[in-house]
Amino acid sequence: MNETAERTEATAGQAQCSAHGARTVVSVAHDADEQARNLVGWRQTYDQLAAGRFVGTLTELPLDTMKVFRETTSHTLRQACEVRGDAWWFGIPVAREGEARIDAQAFGAQAFALRPGNVEFELLTPAQFSIYGVVVRGDVLRHYAATVERTALEERLTGAPVVQAAAACIERLCARLARCLDDGGQAHENVPVSPLSNVERNALQAEVLAALFDACAGLCEQLHVSRRTLQYCFQDVLGMAPATYLRALRLNGARRDLCGRAAGSVQDVAAAWGFWHLSQFATDYRRMFGMRPSEALRAVAMP
Repeated sequence: MNETAERTEATAGQAQCSAHGARTVVSVAHDADEQARNLVGWRQTYDQLAAGRFVGTLTELPLDTMKVFRETTSHTLRQACEVRGDAWWFGIPVAREGEARIDAQAFGAQAFALRPGNVEFELLTPAQFSIYGVVVRGDVLRHYAATVERTALEERLTGAPVVQAAAACIERLCARLARCLDDGGQAHENVPVSPLSNVERNALQAEVLAALFDACAGLCEQLHVSRRTLQYCFQDVLGMAPATYLRALRLNGARRDLCGRAAGSVQDVAAAWGFWHLSQFATDYRRMFGMRPSEALRAVAMP
């Protein structure tokens, strides 16, 4: 899909939201790629870096000028992400036990991440990770900065991917986002939920914008991007050796091919990803994903 078609699709989605109101939608995924696909409006790929059955959840509230969501993931992931179009993504981690990294720069307590649209970035997230996300249209941010904050957007949102903020500002922002998702009304089986009215949606969006700018204004330090090189320390960042990391990426690539409609044999897929010993590939694959490669291939072949 080209950029024009993507923007048309996004506009159509916003129009539908305006016409029919908004409500919270909850998705559950049992595959890292499925988790990546559940978040609409992104170009992204998730690579699972630790062994075991993956579970991810996405609680999402689409509004007229922004999208608010909370994502939880069970396993260590490498995420290649890019928000589509003229927009900004803000990511506020919820789980403080493990530290996430954006473009190799750590962010955790008293910090949040942000990136503009059409700029690819890398996220490394630990096991049992949870993060709030807000994607806001660029024109809305610029208008709010000029008319409410009386400042240029660029003065608040610098090029740094991580912003340090006061603990109180982060707490207020997380509390507002939690209420936002709760106010949206989660859909439960056999329980009808009324979508938000125009007044309720406008109030939520205004409060979220105020909380975001409050956190940006409360920053005490800007951390700058560290230049990524092949020599940065894998063990400190990922807790694994470079060979283990590269094998995990190759296994994820093989899994995608096996789960694709045009997949060949297990041996062909293994060879394409540099696994020359089929029995070792099957062992490594099962250890990583909890099933044999042949089982993944059969699942696709089933009608």
